Amino acid sequence: MGANHLKEIEFLCNIAKPNFGYITNFGKAHIEGFGSIEGVIKGKSELLNYLRTNHGKVFVNPNDDLQIKQSEGIHTIPFEPSLENLNTAPLVSLSFKNLEIKSQLIGAYNFNNIAAAVSIGNYFEISIIDIKTAIENYTPTNNRSQIIQKENSKIILDAYNANPSSMEVALKSFGKLADTSKILVLGDMFELGEISAEEHQTIADLAETLNAKKVYLIGENFYKTSTKKALKYERFSDFINAINSKDFDNSTILIKGSRGMALEKLLSHL
Repeated sequence: MGANHLKEIEFLCNIAKPNFGYITNFGKAHIEGFGSIEGVIKGKSELLNYLRTNHGKVFVNPNDDLQIKQSEGIHTIPFEPSLENLNTAPLVSLSFKNLEIKSQLIGAYNFNNIAAAVSIGNYFEISIIDIKTAIENYTPTNNRSQIIQKENSKIILDAYNANPSSMEVALKSFGKLADTSKILVLGDMFELGEISAEEHQTIADLAETLNAKKVYLIGENFYKTSTKKALKYERFSDFINAINSKDFDNSTILIKGSRGMALEKLLSHL
């Protein structure tokens, strides 16, 4: 279920009447609509409130203290204890009941997504082999953690959406890659309300600490940030007019921004 205001998940629960639930995380998303991070927690917890009232069950990440706290009073199903994170750079692999699963997903942040999928599948008695096959055969599309090889460059296209929480984990994961020539192309994060300026500055600061050859920041909000080495462009068209496609040769490129930025348009210019 998705929402950007209070009472929307409550409304959807009354339609769908779920018996089980899982909240991926409580991130800094849609702050403008929810009002604050506390509003995000309250809004997402409407699912938990429904499950609590209707004697449902909730899957929880045992390493997420907030998930555990918000799920008090509900029958909780923790992630499978046999799950072990084997590798996250560049692609996530894990062990489940001594069986190695090699995904096509990049970044440490995707380990929890896979762990949730494995745990939910196992709870509903999907065979281990079928779980392994499904995860290993999944190729990300739709601008979500998509890896695209374009001539001599590798593109990590994660431009479906962005918020401060997803930006932070994506940047930190990108920073851990061993690739020698890395480029960041970041677009504005929308729906942040009063915290927008502060959060864009925080992400700009983080981007400049990474060992990237180039950092490009695009959008009205990033354009207002104070930077030392990042190149800023108020509009996407300004960015396209300023760059040379050869500057992106032989590089690993992370492209991430909110849906309204539509940064996937950059692909046709590389």
